[in-house]
Amino acid sequence: MRIVFMGTPDFAVPSLTSLVEAGNEIALVVTRPDAVRGRGKKLEPSPVKAKALELGLRVIEANRMTPEVVEALQAARADIFCVAAYGCILPDEVLHMAPLGIVNVHASLLPRWRGAAPIQRAILAGDEVAGVSIMRIGHGVDTGAYCAQASTSVAGKHAEALTMELGELGGKLLADTLPSLADGTAVWTEQDEALVTHAAKISKLEMRLDPQMAALDCVRHVLASSDTAPARCVIAGKTVRVLDAAPADVSLGEGAVDVKNKRVYLGLSDGSVELLEVKPDGKRAMAASAWAAGLQGADLSWGVLS
Repeated sequence: MRIVFMGTPDFAVPSLTSLVEAGNEIALVVTRPDAVRGRGKKLEPSPVKAKALELGLRVIEANRMTPEVVEALQAARADIFCVAAYGCILPDEVLHMAPLGIVNVHASLLPRWRGAAPIQRAILAGDEVAGVSIMRIGHGVDTGAYCAQASTSVAGKHAEALTMELGELGGKLLADTLPSLADGTAVWTEQDEALVTHAAKISKLEMRLDPQMAALDCVRHVLASSDTAPARCVIAGKTVRVLDAAPADVSLGEGAVDVKNKRVYLGLSDGSVELLEVKPDGKRAMAASAWAAGLQGADLSWGVLS
C-alpha cells in the first residue's frame, strides 16, 4: 500500500517503523519542523524525522498545511494517509485527498480520553488499563469512529514508559489493520458520546505536589509527570522534583517528613509515600537514599511549591 505518514514525537516512531516492516511503500513523511527539544539548546529533528531519514524516506517539515504542503501531499498519490501524534490541524482537502481516507493512531481507548494528554490523564485518574485506537480523523477533537483497539495495564507505569509501550502497540495495530481498510472489511464503531472524557493538556501548576493530597493521588502525579510538567514540591526548604515514589506504610502527619535508614517518607492527608528518586533544583537525578543525608538536622517538613 502507498502511504503518506504524518507524525512527530517518539510515540509515532513505531507506527512508521511497523508500516515499513509490513512492506508498505511510504511515499512521503510529514513532520513538525526541527525544534529545541529536551535540555539542549540546539535545534534537533523530531524523532519521526530522524527515523525517516534513517530509513531513507522523503521528509517534509510543516507546522501547518500551506498550499505547498498540500501540493506535495497530492503529488504523493497515496492510497491512504496515516497519522500518529502529528500535531497539526488538517483541512478538508487533506482529509479527503487519499482514496482510502485518513486514519489516526490515538493513545486511548476511545471514547475515553479524547484530547492532548490521554496517557497522563489515564494515569492520574487511576485507570486500570490504557490503550490505542485506530480512528478516522474528522472536524472534532478525536471524535471520529474507530475500527480497532488494543490495551495494556497501567499498573504503576511512568508516563514515559507507558507512552513507548502504547506507541509499539499502536504501530503494530495500525499495520495489522491496513489490509481490512484496503479491502473494505474494517468494521467502524461510532463513539458513544455518553462515555466521552476529555484529556486536557497537563499544566505545571496541576502537577505540584501538595501534603493535602491522598497518598495514592500523590504517587499518580509522580508517575504522570514529565519534563514539561514535573511533579515538584519543597522539602526541608529545598525545591525538588520527585521522579519516583511509592505508597508507604508509615504513620506520619500531613506535611511531615521522616528519614529512616536513608529512606525518605512524606506525610499526606490519608497516609504517606516513600520517595525513591529525586532531582533537587540545579543537581542531577539521584536515589532518594543518596539525597537523604542532606536532610539530617533540617526542618523536616514539606509543602507546595510557591
